[in-house]
Amino acid sequence: MQGKGIIKFFAILLGILCLYQLSLTLATQKVEREARDYAKGDLAKERSYLDSMATIPVYPVLKHTYQYCKSKEIALGLDLKGGMDVTMQISLVELVKSLSNNNPDVAMNQALANADHISKTSTTDFITLFVEEYEKLAPNAKLAAIFSTKENQEHIKFNASNSEVKKFLKDQADVAVGQAKTVLTTRIDQFGVTQPNIQLQQGNRILIELPGVFDKERVDKLLQGSANLEFYETFENADFYQVLMNADKLLAAKAKIAAKDTTAKTAATTGETKKDTSAKAEALSLLNKVQKSAKDSSTLGKKEQSAQSPLLSILQLSIYQGQNGQPQLVPGPIVGRAFQKDTAKVNAYLNSPAVRAIIPHNAKLLWGVKAGDKKIFDLYAVKLTGAENGPVLAGDVISDAGPSTDQKGSPEVRMVMNSDGAAKWRRVTAEAAAKEPKKAIAIVLDNNVYSAPTVQNEIAGGISSISGNFTIQDTKDLSNVLKSGRLKAPAHIIGEEIVGASLGQEAISAGLTSSLIGFLVVLIFMIAYYNRAGTVAVVAVLVNVFFLLGILASLNAVLTLEGIAGIVLTLGIAVDANVLIYERVREELEHGKSLRIAIADGFKHALSSILDSNISTLLTGIILYVFGSGPIRGFATTLIIGIVTSLFCSLLISRLIFEWLLKKDKPISFSNPWSSHTFKGANYAFVKNRFKFYIFSGAFILIGIGSMVTRGFNYGVDFQGGRTFVVRYDQKVESEKVREALTTTLNKETIVKTFGTDGKQVSVTSTYMIDDNTAAAEAKVQEKLNEGLSKVAGKFQIMSQQKVGPTIASDLKTSAVYAVLFAILIISVYILLRFRKWQFSLGAMVATAHDALLVLSFFSIFKDMLPFSLDIDQKFIAAILTVIGYSINDTVVVFDRIREFLNLHHSKTDKPEEVINQAINSTLSRTIITALTVIFVLVVLFIFGGDVIRGFSFALLIGVCFGTYSSICVATPVIVDFGKKDLR
Repeated sequence: MQGKGIIKFFAILLGILCLYQLSLTLATQKVEREARDYAKGDLAKERSYLDSMATIPVYPVLKHTYQYCKSKEIALGLDLKGGMDVTMQISLVELVKSLSNNNPDVAMNQALANADHISKTSTTDFITLFVEEYEKLAPNAKLAAIFSTKENQEHIKFNASNSEVKKFLKDQADVAVGQAKTVLTTRIDQFGVTQPNIQLQQGNRILIELPGVFDKERVDKLLQGSANLEFYETFENADFYQVLMNADKLLAAKAKIAAKDTTAKTAATTGETKKDTSAKAEALSLLNKVQKSAKDSSTLGKKEQSAQSPLLSILQLSIYQGQNGQPQLVPGPIVGRAFQKDTAKVNAYLNSPAVRAIIPHNAKLLWGVKAGDKKIFDLYAVKLTGAENGPVLAGDVISDAGPSTDQKGSPEVRMVMNSDGAAKWRRVTAEAAAKEPKKAIAIVLDNNVYSAPTVQNEIAGGISSISGNFTIQDTKDLSNVLKSGRLKAPAHIIGEEIVGASLGQEAISAGLTSSLIGFLVVLIFMIAYYNRAGTVAVVAVLVNVFFLLGILASLNAVLTLEGIAGIVLTLGIAVDANVLIYERVREELEHGKSLRIAIADGFKHALSSILDSNISTLLTGIILYVFGSGPIRGFATTLIIGIVTSLFCSLLISRLIFEWLLKKDKPISFSNPWSSHTFKGANYAFVKNRFKFYIFSGAFILIGIGSMVTRGFNYGVDFQGGRTFVVRYDQKVESEKVREALTTTLNKETIVKTFGTDGKQVSVTSTYMIDDNTAAAEAKVQEKLNEGLSKVAGKFQIMSQQKVGPTIASDLKTSAVYAVLFAILIISVYILLRFRKWQFSLGAMVATAHDALLVLSFFSIFKDMLPFSLDIDQKFIAAILTVIGYSINDTVVVFDRIREFLNLHHSKTDKPEEVINQAINSTLSRTIITALTVIFVLVVLFIFGGDVIRGFSFALLIGVCFGTYSSICVATPVIVDFGKKDLR
């Protein structure tokens, strides 16, 4: 084996890196376990503990902080951790109206209404639909007449063409989406969510994942609120320094008085205390122990400091050390800084009636939006002005803003105001620049200060440049913030999913159980069938899973339940390559070769099949990643990485182990007595009986198509739109009774199915008020749902809920069809390139389409006959694509042997049909054993993987069975019938 040194070096290096990445997760879990033990179920106390540990080194030697380790750990998806998944859509209807200054033009408003209706079932972008509809309604009219307003005159001239207006509207739509993302990011930070995920998606949508957040009402209210942009004059730090000092002294005095009152009350009740039982005394003693168990040795000092200086012990004044060594006040409007964990407590102190009384009536304290590496936020003092005691200028005066650069090439923001704003801005900036020191103007969005630039001079004409220590991204964010005052494009929730914490914990348990049992099944089978060589395969699989998890951690990938399914499936796929090698080694041994040569030739001759089969599966995984979303991407990511690590471990790590065993003269066996002759000498007439297979497959597919037309499918909520809830009762319930109760209450047909195996859970799906995105509608749905569920005997709990708007459902369905068709096409092209004969490509295309149709037929025919859900949803599409990948994997192994046999037997006396049949039989052992290893794993996943993915794992299970059947009985006969003379 060549290059052993390089392979060993790379394997050791990869192992060290994976170990390091996974150790960060272990360090994080240790801290969180200590937090749970300390909090004893108090979530607020647990979060406070973790906040206090944010900047504390928790990783040995390298001294990484908890915050750093947390950012690098393997993140759990919502289905494992629990939380909320919200899809928001920017209202481009309102944006376009805003850009036209709410023009009453009849054709424009009708075109907007038409485009809004069509967009729910179309993949064309909204702006294009709007322009097309407008041109239909007013073929001779110009959009420029509507949109070349005073505010838009820099971008749209009065004689601009409709295509130029369309481009302008598309650009503004992109800006509005970016602006909404910036605003939403700021609002999400208010939750203190660990590892929130915010992604821009197609169709002017934003996906937001909030792990550990379950307050639906608060989330909906906060995310859907209108953005409020304002400009404020500011106080100088020197003006406010004494105010904060006085507030701190006042709070300390109040705390001292409160402490004296407590002492007096304690002394007055000493007699009663003595009468307490020993149990109560024991409880007080235990509380004392808990309080004394603080990790920090300086806790007592901190408590004394907190009592003497309540406010300033957590709010650091804005000072620095001057050249003379004395503390100096930092110039500007920043009056203090605090850790994120302390901001709520600072707010409570500053908003207390006593402190409010000594803060100037025209002052307002606001936090900055940006935090440093240590999660420290700046506190600004802004000045309230005018009769209404508010901002000096509202955000609606901004007509444009964008990133720019100054004369030195440094990033800055260019801001343009309308005529009314420009006049006020000139006065405000003149006053600020005339003062000594020069004053800053705070740019505030939703009560968060985004920037507070110092005014250098009077600004006339309404065009300003905002500079500072900006990055390019900072200028983009600030531009989006400034435009939020004018671009009125509210974001509405069109999709929502909530997974309860308990359901997430159950999913973790199910995932771990299925993974461990799946591994054990593979281990036992491989050792039982391949003896000592099977042990080598097991070691390679273990190393493979270790590498897979390490790489997932390094990529900051989110592990979902589907991701765990991908890991379990990887166990089966990883063994496939070993099976191909071992079966080839057994053949070489039967030819009389020595063990060393047989192993070398086995690896060499199996390489082509292994690469072709895994590359085809890899292509499927990539397509799944491109077309999928959310958890499906998690599955695709795991599958893609798993295929790469499987190849490395099967071809290289396994080979290194065999080389070591040979060097040490260790006994190596590739079979046990009972398995040494399995499928040996097989001579089944697959080619001869191909028409029987055609009839069977054709009949099943025809029945399936008939069922699809007449009975249809059970579509999941993500394909038909609506709301779905998983409800758990404290006793067994009949799904029909729940359906009747809800249908009556909602006055709309409702689908209710038993969910799980204990009979206590049901899945409820309804389209009730699905088109209404208002908060009132959400509240009414929840009220009606609870009313209907309460009519059924027993207490209930809503474990999870999901909402998918009609637009998302339509897009998902369309992308699913494209994904399947694209997968079949890409794989067929790959087979054509590799085998250089169109018959092989056609066979692969027919086989993959055949497998997809068989699975679809099965799900339609048996949709209401099995005790678990057979829904057509995103998970099902992931299963179909995986089945296509596996089917091709299996088919390529057979094709590779057929190609080899055709090259060996190409004389005129050799009949292609017989040669092909012989090739199929020679590879039968590999085909069956590889299928069995995957089937064993999928059976485990189906039984132990949990209710959430049972339909998904079942689709994979029957798909693998169909795929194995098609690779032998469908794909190969197609080559025979279409090849004839061309195969020689």
